[in-house]
Amino acid sequence: MSAGMSDVLTFTDRGIYCPAGDFHIDPWRPVDRALITHGHSDHARPGHGAYLATEGAAPVIRHRLGADITLETIRYGEERRIGRATVSFHPAGHIPGSAQVRVEVGGEVWVVSGDYKLAPDGLCETFEPIRCHAFITECTFGLPVFKWAPQAQVAAEINDWWADCAASGRTAMLGAYSLGKAQRLLALVDPGIGPILTHGAVENTNEVLRAQGYTLPRTLRVTPDLDPKHHMKQHGGALVIAPPSALGTPWARRFGAVSAGVASGWMRMRGVRRRRGADRGFVLSDHADWAELQTAIRETGAERIFATHGYTEIFSQWLASEGYDAKVVPTEFGTEDDSAEGDSHGDAA
Repeated sequence: MSAGMSDVLTFTDRGIYCPAGDFHIDPWRPVDRALITHGHSDHARPGHGAYLATEGAAPVIRHRLGADITLETIRYGEERRIGRATVSFHPAGHIPGSAQVRVEVGGEVWVVSGDYKLAPDGLCETFEPIRCHAFITECTFGLPVFKWAPQAQVAAEINDWWADCAASGRTAMLGAYSLGKAQRLLALVDPGIGPILTHGAVENTNEVLRAQGYTLPRTLRVTPDLDPKHHMKQHGGALVIAPPSALGTPWARRFGAVSAGVASGWMRMRGVRRRRGADRGFVLSDHADWAELQTAIRETGAERIFATHGYTEIFSQWLASEGYDAKVVPTEFGTEDDSAEGDSHGDAA
């Protein structure tokens, strides 16, 4: 059976397709029926006839794509028959509500990982390994250089930086994608250091997740009528969380003396922090690192591995050297922490 030719899943110019169920998973062009792993904009795109996503992912997807989309929900672990295929969604550990999609046809099981990480973060549902015959994996950080430190260590680094900024009269501005990373940071930082202000794109997502029951500290939305300098005089020591694209812009310069930081797995690479205009880089990713990718693949028991986005060629070559039947599948998914995040779309303010 060759790559792209299967009754379970095949690879088309619209996305990953299941002939037995006549549906696509995270398609990048409009289709009749789309199963969506999570709400990031390179995986949940507009224009599909009908959507299926987890109960946890649905509110953000509706927020981003519009309340009028046709969207059904499914619980983690619930089996649903679609045509001749049986599908179920399982925690991916990437962001709140994110899922891997398990597809079974005639006893053959394939799993589409979407994006994932293994380490629990205290906010989203923890990754669940699923046994399968074939595993479609991301490899955003599929190089040995990518190794994540314990989350508590990174949290301490961020809190120390914020406290130092507060002591020196500067505003700590942290660049983080508005869905997932920003909320993870909010759950990590110490609100006792000072007030937390948020860009509109971040706060809109906060409101959606709070309504679902996720616990986040108190935040203050930055609005056009908010005078940041006056607010700093009144409260001091503020942390501002904003999309990375906001750093260095007139929006950011309103806050006066600023120390800019970025939280991303790419901070492991030399030069990236400088290119992003940041004073500090914190290595924190919502994707699996090199060791986690290996662990996840091993725990599936799959012999066939398809690498979709990231360091696909290098990673598939390593997999082949380990005895896997490994192939690269071109997709239109991104390789950033939230690659296709458009800070100018409906989330921005």
